[in-house]
Amino acid sequence: MGKVGVGGVSPAGLSALLAGAGLLVLCAPGSSGGGSCCPPRLPSAAPRWALTPAGLPHQGPRGRAPATPLPQLGRPLFAVAPGDRALSLERAPGAGASVAVAPRSGRKRRSGEDREKAERGEGTSRSPRGVPRDRGQHEPGTLERDPDKATRFRLEELKLTSTTFALTGDSAHNQAMVHWSGHNSSVILILTKLYDYNLGSITESSLWRSTDYGTTYEKLNDKVGLKTILSYLYVCPTNKRKIMLLTDPEIESSLLISSDEGATYQKYRLNFYIQSLLFHPKQEDWILAYSQDQKLYSSAEFGRRWQLIQEAVVPNRFYWSVMGSNKDPDLVHLEARTVDGHSQYLTCRMQNCTEANRNKPFPGYIDPDSLIVQDDYVFVQLTSGGRPHYYVSYRRNAFAQMKLPKYALPKDMHVISTDENQVFAAVQEWNQNDTYNLYISDTRGVYFTLALENVQSSRGPEGNVMIDLYEVAGIKGMFLANKKIDNQVKTFITYNKGRDWRLLQAPDTDLRGDPVHCLLPYCSLHLHLKVSENPYTSGIIASRDTAPSIIVASGNIGSELSDSDISMFVSSDAGNTWRQIFEEEHSVLYLDQGGVLVAMKHTSLPIRHLWLSFDEGRSWSKYSFTSIPLFVDGVLGEPGEETLIMTVFGHFSHRSEWQLVKVDYKSIFDRRCAEEDYRPWQLHSQGEACIMGAKRIYKKRKSERKCMQGKYAGAMESEPCVCTEADFDCDYGYERHSNGQCLPAFWFNPSSLSKDCSLGQSYLNSTGYRKVVSNNCTDGVREQYTAKPQKCPGKAPRGLRIVTADGKLTAEQGHNVTLMVQLEEGDVQRTLIQVDFGDGIAVSYVNLSSMEDGIKHVYHNVGIFRVTVQVDNSLGSDSAVLYLHVTCPLEHVHLSLPFVTTKNKEVNATAVLWPSQVGTLTYVWWYGNNTEPLITLEGSIAFKFTSEGMNTITVQVSAGNAILQDTKTIAVYEEFRSLRLSFSPNLDDYNPDIPEWRRDVSRVIKKALVEATGVPGQHILVAVLPGLPTAAELFVLPHQDHTGENKRPTEDLEQISELLIHKLNQNSVHFELKPGVQVLVHAAHLTAAPLVDLTPTHSGSAMLMLLSVVFVGLAVFVIYKFKRKIPGINVYAQMQNEKEREMVSRVSHPESRPYVPQTELRRPGQLIDEKVESQLIEVPNSNFESNGVLGSCSVFSRIPTEH
Repeated sequence: MGKVGVGGVSPAGLSALLAGAGLLVLCAPGSSGGGSCCPPRLPSAAPRWALTPAGLPHQGPRGRAPATPLPQLGRPLFAVAPGDRALSLERAPGAGASVAVAPRSGRKRRSGEDREKAERGEGTSRSPRGVPRDRGQHEPGTLERDPDKATRFRLEELKLTSTTFALTGDSAHNQAMVHWSGHNSSVILILTKLYDYNLGSITESSLWRSTDYGTTYEKLNDKVGLKTILSYLYVCPTNKRKIMLLTDPEIESSLLISSDEGATYQKYRLNFYIQSLLFHPKQEDWILAYSQDQKLYSSAEFGRRWQLIQEAVVPNRFYWSVMGSNKDPDLVHLEARTVDGHSQYLTCRMQNCTEANRNKPFPGYIDPDSLIVQDDYVFVQLTSGGRPHYYVSYRRNAFAQMKLPKYALPKDMHVISTDENQVFAAVQEWNQNDTYNLYISDTRGVYFTLALENVQSSRGPEGNVMIDLYEVAGIKGMFLANKKIDNQVKTFITYNKGRDWRLLQAPDTDLRGDPVHCLLPYCSLHLHLKVSENPYTSGIIASRDTAPSIIVASGNIGSELSDSDISMFVSSDAGNTWRQIFEEEHSVLYLDQGGVLVAMKHTSLPIRHLWLSFDEGRSWSKYSFTSIPLFVDGVLGEPGEETLIMTVFGHFSHRSEWQLVKVDYKSIFDRRCAEEDYRPWQLHSQGEACIMGAKRIYKKRKSERKCMQGKYAGAMESEPCVCTEADFDCDYGYERHSNGQCLPAFWFNPSSLSKDCSLGQSYLNSTGYRKVVSNNCTDGVREQYTAKPQKCPGKAPRGLRIVTADGKLTAEQGHNVTLMVQLEEGDVQRTLIQVDFGDGIAVSYVNLSSMEDGIKHVYHNVGIFRVTVQVDNSLGSDSAVLYLHVTCPLEHVHLSLPFVTTKNKEVNATAVLWPSQVGTLTYVWWYGNNTEPLITLEGSIAFKFTSEGMNTITVQVSAGNAILQDTKTIAVYEEFRSLRLSFSPNLDDYNPDIPEWRRDVSRVIKKALVEATGVPGQHILVAVLPGLPTAAELFVLPHQDHTGENKRPTEDLEQISELLIHKLNQNSVHFELKPGVQVLVHAAHLTAAPLVDLTPTHSGSAMLMLLSVVFVGLAVFVIYKFKRKIPGINVYAQMQNEKEREMVSRVSHPESRPYVPQTELRRPGQLIDEKVESQLIEVPNSNFESNGVLGSCSVFSRIPTEH
C-alpha cells in the first residue's frame, strides 16, 4: 500500500499546514532539492496505508508535522492561504492560517522587452487573457452577446490599503517559513535560512516577529542566540502561544521554547536528534518525538524533559489516543519492529511503556508500515498466501477482516476518509493498473460496497498515490471524481456519497458571453481535482465550509479532461451550473467567510494587482496591492474564517531582500451586514431539493451588497425528507441491476448472514438495501428497505474448513501454531467441535464462539500430521482435514563421500544434516559433468564415474524456504594405493579437531613427504582424519600428463609406496608444527596389491589372492549386516577441502573425546566395495536427553566422524 493524496490537494500542496497551524514554507530559486527547506521528516518508507480525512491528503496524524517533504519552491511562486476546508480538513480547533501552494503557469516567459515593461509597471492595465478591454465598464460588443451570462471585468484600477516591510540583511537567505499565530492574534513569525547546497547544510538563519499583523517586524537573533542556527519552527495546535524552534542538528541538538507567542525563549539541550513531532490533540504540553535512530520519546512538559517510549519504531506509525475511543488520553499507539524484522502493533501509556505494560491489540505480526489509527478506527494489513488481507477495529473492539466483494481481489488499498462513522476506501483490484475503485463501508468499517469504478490515479514524486477524488466542503455527501472511461478521463459529481453519479454540465456561454455548444454525455465540464507535489504543475480546486455553494476549479470543456487549454470555472449553486471566469490559471482566496473572492494570476513575471469579486465570480474588479511590481512567492491569510488581512511575500528582484506586503481588505466594505442583506438559497441537485435525506436552506449575502458578513454567514435551516429508494444503497453482497433493484451477486449466499446465529436467537436479515450513512430521511420506504430481525434457523453444519492463522501449511517444531476453524453455516452455539491434532492429542469445544481467537497447539516432533476437525449438532455433521508439515530449521549440510575412487565402481554419497530431523526434505544432486540434476527424497545416492580425473559433487537440501548445500571433490583413478599414517603423541595436544586445522596440517604433511622422499606432489594426497589420536590417510596416485598417458605403470606405484614406507620407518618424515614442536610421521598400514590384475593370464597365486579378497569381502558383508564393529574397517568419506561444521557438544573438551582406533590396512578394492558407514562418537553430555532435543529442534546425540 502507498501513501494517498486526494481531494485536489497533494501533501506538498498542503505542506504549510503543520500541526494545525498556518505555516508557509518558501524557497528561493535553486532551492529544489535542498532538504533544509523541509521540516524534519521521516524517510520515505512507502507506507501501506494513508488516511485522508474528508477526502483530503493526510499530512500525518492530527497535530503532526508532515511526514511528506514540504515543497522545494523556486522563485517566483504562488502560495495562497485561504484557510478553508478545501485546503485542509486536518485543522485542529482554533487553527492558524493555512497555506496551499498554487501551480505555476506552464506558459512561456515574455520577451526581455516585455519583462522590463512589466517591472516598470507599464502595461499593467492589460486585462486577463480573453477578458474584454474596458471602455467604461464593458468592451463594446459584450452587450450584443449576453451581458447577463458573460463574466464582467471592471478594468479601472482601484487601490487596496497595504504596507511593505523588507527583511533587511537576509537577501542571501533562500528559504523561509512563515507562521501566523492564531485567530484574533496580531503575531506573525518568520524564519529565514541560508541553505548551502555545496555543504548540504544551513549556514545562517534569522527569526523575525511582528505584533501588528505584519506592518513591522523585529529581528530576534539576539534572543535565541547570535550563533544559534535554527532549522525548523513548530507551533502547538491547541495553544498557538506556545512555539518550539529546532536548532540545526549539524551544529547542536537543542530546543528553544516560547510560551508567549515567540517573544522570549528558553533553550534546552537534547541527547537525540528530532526527526518529527506529534502533538497531543487535547493536552497542549504532551508531545511525541521521533528520532533519527528510530526511537520514540515522549514529553509531558512541552519538550523540557523527554522519556524514551520504544525503540525500533516504524517511521510515521505512532499515534496519540483518539478521544472517545480510548479511555486513557495518554495512550500511545505504535508499530514496532522485532529483533527478527517483523512488525507488531503495540499500545502503552506515555510515561509507563515497559515491556510488562505494553499491550498487543492485534494477535501476531502485521505487514510492515501498515498500522493506521484514525478516529474510531484502527487498520492493519496482513499478507498470507500471496494476498493482502485488511483488518479493522471499530472503537477499539476486536479486529475483524474487512469484507470486499469476493472477487475484488485487491492488490492495493488506501483508506481515504473515516468521517461520519464510515470508511471511504480506494481499492486497486487485480485487473487495474492506473485506476482505483471507490468503496464505502458500513459503520463498523467491515462490509464494503462499490461506490464508483475506475477512478483516475497518479503517483507523486515521493511515490505516494494520488486519487482524483475531492470532497466539497460544507455539503455533506458531495464528492467530485475523475473516472476513466475508454481511455478518457471525465469528471463526475455525486450528492449522496456515491450512490448516484453524473457528469458536470458545461457552462452555457464562454467568458465573453458566446454560446458554448456542449451536449451531454458527449461533452461536459472536466476539472482538475488534484495539485501535484510539484507546485508548478497545473490543477487546483477550492471550496469552503462557510460558503457551501461556491466551488472554484481549473479545468476544460470537451469530451475528456485535458492538461492544455486550462481555464478557471466557478459554481455558485454547488455544482449544478458553472461559469468561466478566467482563461488562465489563477489562485483564488476566500475572504470574509467566502463572501469575497480574491484571484491572483499564476505568472513568472512581477505583478502589482489582483482581482476581487463580491458576487460569487460574476464580475471582477481590479485592485493594486503594491506600487512596485513584485515577484510573488506566497500569500498567507489571516487565521480564522473571516480572513480580512493577508500578507504577500515576494521580491522586487531575484537578489533583493524578502518583501512583506500586508494587505488590509477592511476598507473595501461599506459596513457590517444586517438581516436584510441576506437571501435564502436552497441546496439542490438538478432541481431535487432532498439531498442526503434533508432539505437544506442556506443564507447568502445579496450580490449587490458590499457589507462585511462577520460571523453571520453560513446560517442554515434543515428539514428531513421522506425516505425514497434513492436514499438507500445496495447492501454488501448485492448489486444494482438495470431495473434499479439490488439483487444478490452470483458469489453471495444471503443465508450466510445467519451463520453466526444460534437457534432461539435472532439476526438482521438484509433486504438487499442499506441506508446511506448520515442520510437523515424518515418514514417512507425506510421500513420496507431496512433489515428485519428474524429468528435464527436451525442449520446443520456446512462448509467446514480448518486452516492456520497465517494461511500456511507449515509449522515450526516447538512453537505455537494457531489453527482457525471456519464454518459457513450451522448453529454455532449448539455445536460440538472435536479437533485431533494428529500427534495423539485431541480437544473438544462446545461452540465456535469459544474458538474465535483460534486454537493454539505446539508440536514436539517433526513430520506431516493429519489434523482433523469434526463438527456435530442435532441436525447433522461435517468434517475437514488439514495436512500440516511440522519442520525444524535446517542449520547445516555435510556431504560425506570417499576421497578417491576407481572408475566404474559404485560410490555412495550421503548428505548428513544438522539437526537430523527437520521434516520433509528435497535433495538436488549435481555430479560429474551432468547438466541436469538428480532430485531425490532420500539423503543418499550411489553413482559411478567412467573416466579418470577430479570430479565435483554438490548436494542442495531444500527445507521449507531454506536451501543449504555442500560441495566436495573426489579423485577417480584406474588404480591407487593407500597408507594409514600415525603421528607422535604431541600432535594431539594441538589438535582442535576442526576441518580448517585438518586441511592445513594435511598440506604440511604432504610437503614433508615430498621433501623427504623426492616423490612428485602429483602422486600424493594426504587427508587428516577427524578424532583423536590424530591419524591421516595417504593416497599414492598414478601420474597423468597432458596427453592423458600414464607415465608410471603399476610397478611405479609399488616403488613409490615402498619408498614412502621406507622413509616413514626410518623416521625421516617430520615437520615443525610451531617453534619447538617437532612431529614425527609413522606408517601404519599399506595396501600394496593392485586394484585390477593387469597380467594377461591368471596364475594360481593370483587366483588364490582373488579368492582371499572375495572371502574377506563376504566376511565384511556379514559383519556389516549384523552391525558388528571391527577395528580397521574404514571407508573414506572426507575430501581434502572439507567445509562441514563440527557437530560437537558446546561443553565437550579435547580430553573428553573418545578414542578412535586406527584403521587396519585394507586393499583399495575392498575399500571401494564396502558400503559407507558412519562411525558414531558417544558424547558424554548431560545436557542432551535421549530424544536429542536442543532448544526446540532435534539434534544428534551421536556425532558422525568424517570420512
